[in-house]
Amino acid sequence: MNDFTKELRRIIPNRLKHVTFVCIGTDRSTGDSLGPLVGTSLKRLGYHVIGTLEDPCHAENLNECLEKIPPKRKVIAIDACLGRVSSVGKLQPGIGPIKPGAGVGKDLTPVGDYHISGIVNVGGFMEYFVLQNTRLHLVMEMADQIVDAIVRIFPPAFMAEVASSKENMIEVTAI
Repeated sequence: MNDFTKELRRIIPNRLKHVTFVCIGTDRSTGDSLGPLVGTSLKRLGYHVIGTLEDPCHAENLNECLEKIPPKRKVIAIDACLGRVSSVGKLQPGIGPIKPGAGVGKDLTPVGDYHISGIVNVGGFMEYFVLQNTRLHLVMEMADQIVDAIVRIFPPAFMAEVASSKENMIEVTAI
């Protein structure tokens, strides 16, 4: 188990039953595609996800996306960010919301009970240009690491059991 997975496991309780992953970003910018890449992979594995390559959650539709979160769900927000040269490629899990768009000077709604930030490039100067010119290989490697850690902490079989037990309860109550 790598250091990121260990840190994520330490911060996020591995038996959260009702989790929604809000994967923020857009595929129109290489550096900002981290969230949608993670979201697409997680959705294919059966997780409850808002924000994929097909249906991204970004600055222009963030509040609409947040309205799609079912009640009583714990939210794990995933987003790319800019940082120091020495931090590029690092993943930082944390407790509490993430501030999407902060690296490019946007004031957007904070998201999540927990978060994962991926430092995709260097911040401080011409942020939009830097995000556009971030290496896709790095972003995809980081996305793979995040998905791998989530699968280890929240195995797809466990998440499917939670979903099916919830569906069964709804069917039973409807009768």
